[in-house]
Amino acid sequence: MDDEYEKFIKRMNPPRVVVDNESCKNATVIQVDSANKHGILLEVVQVLTDLNLMITKAYICSDGGWFMDVFNVTDQHGNKITDEGVLDYIQKSLGPDSCFASSMRRSVGVVPAMDHTSIELIGSDRPGLLSEVSAVLTNLKCNVVNAEVWTHNTRAAAVMRVTDEETRAAITDPQRLALINRLLCNVLKGSNKYREPKTVVSHGLTHTDRRLHQMMFADRDYERSVDDSLDEKERPNVNVVNWQDKDYSVVTIRCKDRPKLLFDIICTLTDMQYVVFHGNVDAEGPQAYQEYCIRHVDGSPVKSDAERERVIHCLEAAIVRRVSEGLKLELCTTDRVGLLSDVTRIFRENSLTVTRAEVATKEGKAFNTFYVRDSSGYPVDAKIIDSIRQTIGQTILSVKGSPEESNQSQQESPTRFLFGGLFKSRSFVNFGLVRSYS
Repeated sequence: MDDEYEKFIKRMNPPRVVVDNESCKNATVIQVDSANKHGILLEVVQVLTDLNLMITKAYICSDGGWFMDVFNVTDQHGNKITDEGVLDYIQKSLGPDSCFASSMRRSVGVVPAMDHTSIELIGSDRPGLLSEVSAVLTNLKCNVVNAEVWTHNTRAAAVMRVTDEETRAAITDPQRLALINRLLCNVLKGSNKYREPKTVVSHGLTHTDRRLHQMMFADRDYERSVDDSLDEKERPNVNVVNWQDKDYSVVTIRCKDRPKLLFDIICTLTDMQYVVFHGNVDAEGPQAYQEYCIRHVDGSPVKSDAERERVIHCLEAAIVRRVSEGLKLELCTTDRVGLLSDVTRIFRENSLTVTRAEVATKEGKAFNTFYVRDSSGYPVDAKIIDSIRQTIGQTILSVKGSPEESNQSQQESPTRFLFGGLFKSRSFVNFGLVRSYS
């Protein structure tokens, strides 16, 4: 009955989207009006974020049965959005034809499931973990076509999309899927007795960033460890107070701005079952300021100091878990089965640990981004990076944000990595995980 009533309200009051490139000098203004429902703010922010748009300002109002939002957005270079394809997509995704009923399915961040198998992993982080997982998948004749890996507070989570090495299609054999699940779970087992590793193999639609937030939240990565080394100056400034006259809790957040910050915060509030009734976002400078009036879905504000502390810690985790620690390395080359395993093995053999990774393939090319740091905690040695680039190929692996970047030579031929020079390495042939699982 409630569902039918909701559909009736949507038919009587279809969403309205206005895109304005005139009223603001330095941003495109997007206004969304619609009948209100729980999660609608996240759905709108998700559509904009999946298009890699930067939200510099936002005004949120969803008090009562109506939802009204205004977003100032730019592209990643700070320019207005003039691409007609992008503007048309926004209209179709958020406008009357959508009714917000299936935005998750249409989202740019969601990949169709019929051509791949989705693997979700979460467990204790440790140096070389991504290398071990990749080696097991390669040994099981799985090709990684897409992956996102996050680490935070001693925990590691990943969403990986794989295909069969021979057919390049989804893996459907139940016995093979069970084997993949069992072996990956063995790799993920760590020293934490209270948090068992989890592995899920499926064919369902998955929004990667949303799932990573949900997985780490469910795994309680927001619980501060005794040896929490995050500098207080680097920690986001999150405060929660109750506005007694209006029966709201007011959340204020001040932190360094970055892409997808708004999505990360709204995602976490939604998953914690809070509703944003009013909000103000200002991220036009290097620092972002966000303020939200919230209530729990049961209509109550934050009730206790313990709940207040939990909200603060969860929002801090949501902000920090995507922050990329370490040196940024970008790899671009012809894709092949085992590529991710080979690259991460080289990192591991050179005492580098991966703190975050983005793996993508398109039209036979691999586009991978890794954030790495020294396993012992020391700054990454430039000589080690130079040695790794010579092994992989100077034109294949590039360093971003390093002062030595412009001084490194480009003399190494990229063909060595592509045509199997690495397979002469004895350590690869005798790699322990591959041997034990073969």
